[in-house]
Amino acid sequence: MTLQQLRYAVAIERHGSFAAAAEALGITQPTLSAMLGKLEEELDIRIFERSSRKISVTPIGRQLLAQAQLILMETTRLREMVSESKDAVSGPFRLAVGPSIAPYILPDFIRIYLADYPNVKLTVEEMRPRAMTAALRHATIDAGIATAGQASKDIYEIPLYTEPFLVYLSPECLRKFPSFHPDDLENEQMWVMKEVQCLRQSAFSFCKARAGGHHIYEAGNIDTLIRIVDANGGYTIIPRMHLPMLTPAQAANVRPLEGDHLSARDISMYIRADYVRQRMLNTVARTLCRFIPPDMIDQRLANHGIRL
Repeated sequence: MTLQQLRYAVAIERHGSFAAAAEALGITQPTLSAMLGKLEEELDIRIFERSSRKISVTPIGRQLLAQAQLILMETTRLREMVSESKDAVSGPFRLAVGPSIAPYILPDFIRIYLADYPNVKLTVEEMRPRAMTAALRHATIDAGIATAGQASKDIYEIPLYTEPFLVYLSPECLRKFPSFHPDDLENEQMWVMKEVQCLRQSAFSFCKARAGGHHIYEAGNIDTLIRIVDANGGYTIIPRMHLPMLTPAQAANVRPLEGDHLSARDISMYIRADYVRQRMLNTVARTLCRFIPPDMIDQRLANHGIRL
């Protein structure tokens, strides 16, 4: 039995087919089948039941694969401990970023990171929080960046920054309310993308407060919301880091939120509870601190970095 055989078996379960697993592993399907066959023969069990339509995991196969994942994760930890003990930061680093955050941080992050850490093999993937958590548990990514509140007993959360929301009003609204205050908007249409703007924390309170007595519409992204407001009137709320993406004319339509409706989204990094590459995580922290406004960065991160 070898680690490679265990890795191949886990990949088959994860991808749901021999063809998909072979493609992900960069090997041929016959090679994958042969390696699995040798493992099953050595253990004298069937890990998968094969049919023309699908494969399924046998009961004993499920137990074996669960143990195989633990073995592979511990092997990864050993490699990470060795890498962490070396002075130079190098090796692969797999980062996932939430789709509602990626447009605002990835362009600068990738540019700065690749220049500062040329020996790191960085890969970045957009991933929703649920998929990100699963990928962390399976050790297919090293870390993820998403909105706060995704932690669990085996997934640690590291606060990164807090991004305030601003209100984007149509010129029609601005003509009605030149001395803007949120309460003036009670009877105006609010356009939102709930996944980005109506969060469980403070930003949600603003959406909830404005949900009565008028319609709330959902759009696919912030740019769409802004175009809808420009064409149809009303208002929306936008993350502060969206400001550079506005035209000068659009930027004139932005106002801060006031009073009880101050809103923000907290952004965090997520890692497995057993993750040991502190030095690698701090490359991410230092890169973010290079371009995210200092008043948004978590002060513990700015002062002390990440400590595991």
